[in-house]
Amino acid sequence: MERMTSNVSGSDDLAERLHRAWQAMRRAKRVVVKIGSNLLTAGGEGLRQAWVADRATEMVRLLKEGRQVVIVTSGAVAAGTPLLGLKRPPASLREKQAAAAAGQSIVMRCYEMAFAAHGVAVGQILITRADVENRRRYLNARDTLWTLSSLGLVPVVNENDTVMVEEIQFGDNDTLSANVADLVGADLLILLSDVEGFFDADPRRNPGARPLPLVERVTPTLEKWAGGTGSAVGCGGMATKLKAAKMAARRGSCTELTNGFRSDPISEVFGETPVGTLFVADGTPLSAHKAWIANARWSRGEMVLDAGAVQALQSGKSLLARGVVAVRGHFERGDAVVCLDPDGQSIAKGAINYSAEEVYRLRGQHSAAFESILGFAGDAEIIHRDNMVLLG
Repeated sequence: MERMTSNVSGSDDLAERLHRAWQAMRRAKRVVVKIGSNLLTAGGEGLRQAWVADRATEMVRLLKEGRQVVIVTSGAVAAGTPLLGLKRPPASLREKQAAAAAGQSIVMRCYEMAFAAHGVAVGQILITRADVENRRRYLNARDTLWTLSSLGLVPVVNENDTVMVEEIQFGDNDTLSANVADLVGADLLILLSDVEGFFDADPRRNPGARPLPLVERVTPTLEKWAGGTGSAVGCGGMATKLKAAKMAARRGSCTELTNGFRSDPISEVFGETPVGTLFVADGTPLSAHKAWIANARWSRGEMVLDAGAVQALQSGKSLLARGVVAVRGHFERGDAVVCLDPDGQSIAKGAINYSAEEVYRLRGQHSAAFESILGFAGDAEIIHRDNMVLLG
């Protein structure tokens, strides 16, 4: 793996880079804190109100330091399940929706009481994937989050599980937290989990697994290491946390993955001594528009490109029809589509100017032939570079 030695503890050079990155992270002014179901419910046995109260105390401390805090919380389904009389986690979609409906108010009441003890109010925001994929709704959600924070409230965000269907759900709150970090322009995303950080193997199964205190770039090797599932009450595993860190990095947010069962885990993130794993932000973050394309838009299809087209995209050019080899999926003009290199690796994502059927007919052709093929003279580019993001 590239730079693998720089990601393993024990290197003097790594220690210096980690120190610099850690000090920079501690200056974060806008912070998103993601709290998972396993932390909230201790394995599904009801909400841990004392734990939430302790975390609220830590976050209020951040507010007094002049920082803004946004919470992304799980727990609605887990909190509502006992009220349904189920002796097992909800299995069907309807059961999950019912559990979320029963548990949402319980979770919010827990946060309200925890912050009210410090004279701080909270505001609930329920989001679906459709809310962030639609540009207008995305901007509306952003404005609401900004307004709540500017007025001194703590936004508490959760996926709207009561209306979730496969087509509009995030599926895990790690991904949602990265989208929220994008929405608010966060400097730091804190993923509170039940693990100490990112390892080169599962530490619960491999005692020789090595921790990675600093990750400067999410590589394919790290993505292969991120396997396994989450807890019995949650959906996220290490793969979703790595995905969230990668999404946040594109927009200029660093991510800290740490164990929420530690004493004062949030305060530790702002302490002198590094804990967990710190994922640094990209040196050149994406613009807001391109970050929305990369992180919020759901891909509706794929196009396989030839080597020449891949090289053109990587040099900053638009995608032309003559570089398209194959078309997969069903998409319409304006949908997000992923571009693959000849080996099947994702290299770019962008808003397409033609439908899948039209691209299939145009593949390999020069733009001068578009009118004779389609009956109208459309855009010269299949995807314009202004509406495209490189994923490599």
